[in-house]
Amino acid sequence: MSLEKEIETLVESVGLALYDIGIVNENAETIFRVSVMPKDKTQGGVDMDKCVELTHLISPMLDVTPPVGGDYRLEVGTSGVERKITTLSHFEKSIGELVKVKLKDKLSYEGRLVGVEANTIKLETKEGAVEFPFESVVKARTYFEW
Repeated sequence: MSLEKEIETLVESVGLALYDIGIVNENAETIFRVSVMPKDKTQGGVDMDKCVELTHLISPMLDVTPPVGGDYRLEVGTSGVERKITTLSHFEKSIGELVKVKLKDKLSYEGRLVGVEANTIKLETKEGAVEFPFESVVKARTYFEW
């Protein structure tokens, strides 16, 4: 089983969903970042206690199977209400949310993500429904209307 799958299993064991795993360098420090989100969007957000619990579950596993060579810090947190969408899985996990998308042909859309079928992304915009292939996406992110 891959490290990502093992982490996903731990995340699901506490009632959350894995959004993303990444390694970033900030201020000369390597951070192994695990981003989580509610499994069911109607259950509310992710609280600090769940992040602490996950940190205690994931940390011993990383002691056995380090994600990077050298020193690093484990960071477990929420994916956030406004976040980048970089994979097809991210689109699937963001259905029902407001998104901004820029495509290779320079077109941009804002609207509610209503579906993902195979590699086709479906949005409902003020101008109506639009569909485009995932491969045409240059940049995408969720956003929140205040």
